[in-house]
Amino acid sequence: MAPTAKQGQEVRQRLLAAAAELIPERGWSAVSTRILAERAGVTPSVVHYHFSSVQDVLTEAAISAMRQVLTTTDELFTSATTPAVAIDALLASIEQYDGTDPMSLLFTETYLAATRDERLHTQIAGLVTDFRTRLADWLTIHQVVEPAATAAVLAATIDGLLLHRTLGPESPALTTVLRRLVS
Repeated sequence: MAPTAKQGQEVRQRLLAAAAELIPERGWSAVSTRILAERAGVTPSVVHYHFSSVQDVLTEAAISAMRQVLTTTDELFTSATTPAVAIDALLASIEQYDGTDPMSLLFTETYLAATRDERLHTQIAGLVTDFRTRLADWLTIHQVVEPAATAAVLAATIDGLLLHRTLGPESPALTTVLRRLVS
């Protein structure tokens, strides 16, 4: 890659990293071109050189972060030997998210922004659908009854748990209930 192309790619990555930091810090709608440029260490015109709008930077940064989390989650359940072990792994994987951490806030802000942005909505829906499909395929291999519906409930449960974490403690019977779902 030529030096200028490499530098351009580095600037683009700095803008995406800055956006991923700013979404949970300030909220989706409070990230401006100026604030984003300042965080990335570039001039505001550079933002619009690499992206057509701040919305595009935020969308790409958020979708990329969400995709990374889902990929890590995929690895957990695909390495599990049984559905019960998969439930344990899924629940253990979300322990790092307390609902107020940057990634939880990024997900929450992005879901909220998707209610007002059809393109973002479509991209998140695609991530969720792909995740549910992979989970359903894994559940099918492990002979779980109604794998597609079970995958949908598990995915929604994990999202719901993360959202509710800021509101109060979880039920101690959660693992038992979710294990029963896949038994």
